Amino acid sequence: MSKIEDFLTTAQEQDIIKAIEVAENNTSGEIRVHIENKTDLPPKERALEVFHLLEMEKTELRNGVLFYVAVESKKFAILGDEGIHAKVTENFWDAEKELMLSYFKKEEFALGLVLAITEVGNKLKEFFPYHSNDSDELSNEISKG
Repeated sequence: MSKIEDFLTTAQEQDIIKAIEVAENNTSGEIRVHIENKTDLPPKERALEVFHLLEMEKTELRNGVLFYVAVESKKFAILGDEGIHAKVTENFWDAEKELMLSYFKKEEFALGLVLAITEVGNKLKEFFPYHSNDSDELSNEISKG
């Protein structure tokens, strides 16, 4: 059994998907989670590769956010598209990274992701509010590699 399969239960995956759905009900931003076993790259660099593999740069407002986790490597990153970074500071995701790290250290991975996704949704709401004509541009399912 791979580390990915041990990382989250099916119920925990559903909790994360629900958190994405709730967050996206408040913002036009799009949130994805990608989990893989390991990476030899720095996590932000690998997250950028995955971001493009998932075609997250194709959102209309370029406001996608990727939560990337390499389970075996014990690395993670939060990466936002250029539409977000045109409006925010360099350290915009620091609080969410610290929040995730505090829960990951306690091996409460799902809770760390759910809480960070909720916070990201709240932050995105300020810059990318939800509009009635918004469509869900990216899948809310957790991708695995």
